Amino acid sequence: MSRAGVFISFEGIDGAGKSTHIESLAAAFTAQGRAVTLTREPGGTPLAEKLRAMVLNDAMDPLTEALLIFAARRDHLLQVIEPALARGDVVLCDRFTDATFAYQGGGRGFDGPTLHTLEQWVQATPAVQPGVRQPDLTLWFDLPPETAAQRLAGARVPDRFEAQPVEFFQRVADGYAARARAAPQRFARIDASRSRHEVWQQITATLVRRGWLSIMVSAQSGPR
Repeated sequence: MSRAGVFISFEGIDGAGKSTHIESLAAAFTAQGRAVTLTREPGGTPLAEKLRAMVLNDAMDPLTEALLIFAARRDHLLQVIEPALARGDVVLCDRFTDATFAYQGGGRGFDGPTLHTLEQWVQATPAVQPGVRQPDLTLWFDLPPETAAQRLAGARVPDRFEAQPVEFFQRVADGYAARARAAPQRFARIDASRSRHEVWQQITATLVRRGWLSIMVSAQSGPR
């Protein structure tokens, strides 16, 4: 198994089941002897968590929303993600930039070229010059918005995004599909409509094929 740093993002609309599996994957890597950094976006640092609370709860226009998310991402990259990768950790991140293109770009209808410019500015770090930091793998939990809405119904008090209508989440899903088409080598589509066990099998099979997880460890682990 490789011991270089690995960056894996979990993406999908609200209700797709990402949270069910990200901690299980962290446990599987830990059982294999890997150091794991488990984090999220927006968030992951004290500053970014403050910005997350604003984005999720305060009314604002789409440009302000995008700027706050990218500001949080910059701090998160410099303070958490880059140092963890430099140490050789496996970084598991609940959402990254694909979510911005899906939610702000697709859902809000915000200007795509502006998002691309912000992506180039914010995700350029010394470790990846002259490129920008992207995940090594993005697990895309693809689920019909109507099914996601049924899963979320009554689960908790919705935030500013979760309270959006199904039509909003259809645009978000379309945004994710567009990002997946643009980077097919990075994306692995997970059929999130399947059972929890079947979803886990899809995840571990993807990681075993890439040489990041052993067959034995993947078979012994999984969501409970």
